[in-house]
Amino acid sequence: MTAVDIIAKLFSGEGAQDYLGEEVSVAVHMRQAGALAEAAGAPDAQVAAALLHDVGHICGPVSGQQLMAGTDNRHGETGAAWLAQWFGEDVTEPVRLHVAAKRYLCAVVPRYYGKLSAASVHTLAIQGGPMNAEEAAEFETLPHASAAVAVRRWDEAAKNPGRDGPDFDHFRPLLQSLLRRHLAGLW
Repeated sequence: MTAVDIIAKLFSGEGAQDYLGEEVSVAVHMRQAGALAEAAGAPDAQVAAALLHDVGHICGPVSGQQLMAGTDNRHGETGAAWLAQWFGEDVTEPVRLHVAAKRYLCAVVPRYYGKLSAASVHTLAIQGGPMNAEEAAEFETLPHASAAVAVRRWDEAAKNPGRDGPDFDHFRPLLQSLLRRHLAGLW
């Protein structure tokens, strides 16, 4: 089984579960985020990061349900670590940093907090709340901060119950191309 097959199986299995108080499944949410990144003309690695940003909710030891119950599941770190076996930092770092990007945006963009869903507001408090000025300044210096902010914006917009987005197979060639480059040492 290839890496992309393993990821596809996760989307069709655990990914079919409800997405933390939203009206879409985890897999639909992630596919919508990938489609939004693609429609924005994002680089392939950012499209992949948007598609895979919440994989840590369904591949790790602590589930998204535990996050909703008040335990920070650190799904960004879990997902990035799991994906690092196949992809380079251009994919994994925006995944790792997308929660920090939510905290950052809530701190520096006055109206961003008002765009969060009720579930996202709830998890924001568990994840540390908006960053303080020092945390925000430090976040801005990270090499993948801008990519993580882009992924975070697609993340928040990808909760439309009236749209499934493309199926996972739509993204297979993109993921395979990134995997091949990583395995070939071209990252």
